[in-house]
Amino acid sequence: MSGLTRCLGSSIGRKGLMGITGILLSLFLIAHLIGNLLVFAGQDAVNHYAHALKANAALLWFMRGGLFLVFATHVYLALSLTAENRRARPVKYVQEHTQVASLASRTMVLTGLLVLAYLIFHLLHLTKGVIGHEAWSSKLPDGSQDVYTMVVLGFKSPILSGVYLVSMALLYLHLSHGLKSFWQSLGWNHPVYRPLFEKIGTGLAAILVIGFASIPLTILLGVIQLPGGGN
Repeated sequence: MSGLTRCLGSSIGRKGLMGITGILLSLFLIAHLIGNLLVFAGQDAVNHYAHALKANAALLWFMRGGLFLVFATHVYLALSLTAENRRARPVKYVQEHTQVASLASRTMVLTGLLVLAYLIFHLLHLTKGVIGHEAWSSKLPDGSQDVYTMVVLGFKSPILSGVYLVSMALLYLHLSHGLKSFWQSLGWNHPVYRPLFEKIGTGLAAILVIGFASIPLTILLGVIQLPGGGN
């Protein structure tokens, strides 16, 4: 515990921990995307995957608890470091030299908070059914939830899909900078390897966001349809 206390008491330690929690969240996004892409395999594949997760309720809630802890730690560290930076420079420079900083780096806290807001909306939509309850209550003949139909109906709304796609654009901004700066947070920002790390970070962010965005887009375009080809 003393080691963790020392880590949190140091800005370098907090930056390193924020980088680690960021990578853990990125790994979750990769796993989540793999599961989501099963929608292209059809109704049976999606429902089998969803029901397999629900059948292991203890493991599922353990993973959710761990994910919440990592996410909360990441947000806390980001806000803490931002506040510390502002305290260290309470008076803005007469002429700000921010033109060299990318839009992604300048808006990290804002895009992170907006993605968090969308995550809450997403949970209310497709996990709890508070939003779009009609889609969420889709059932299979055996009475179990028809997750495939729920997803298709949920994203057939141009408004809901539009919100999702805008959120994916914000996620790309956040990830494209976060994944590139991860190495610097851990003190591994060697000039020889920096270009490679930046390409990997930008590429992974693009792959994740394109993968997630492909689902509502193909549903809106009618590529993915309701069972039996229904609209």
